[in-house]
Amino acid sequence: MKKLVALDFPGLAESAQIELDDADSPATVRAIIESLPIKMTIERWGDELYSEPTPVRAGEENAKSEVKLFDVAYWPEGNALCFFYGHTPMSKEKILPYSPVNVVGRIKTRPKDVARFLDAVERAHVRKKVQVVLR
Repeated sequence: MKKLVALDFPGLAESAQIELDDADSPATVRAIIESLPIKMTIERWGDELYSEPTPVRAGEENAKSEVKLFDVAYWPEGNALCFFYGHTPMSKEKILPYSPVNVVGRIKTRPKDVARFLDAVERAHVRKKVQVVLR
């Protein structure tokens, strides 16, 4: 099952369309959908955006230690959602999360300038935590 949801960045006037896909992690995707809407604060780690802990609770489910560009994943260790806009500080050629994650979907719509978008998220976070809503 695939489901389109929106990731809204109200303070930045940005939004991304996320396609949740239960092919690899059906229980995790179900837990995310049942928790919608999810209000969360976003942090930046390299070119990955990740949430502070969410109400979603799921264990490892076909967890991956390598992801693809624009993957969306759930990080069981931190009860967090991860949005991979590029490499993490642990990455050189491959995109490596901090620890294994359950891949739950893809970022379908992206900012025209990803680097500028990530910088805006980081600058906004320095002033005030960046609030987002997955709905």
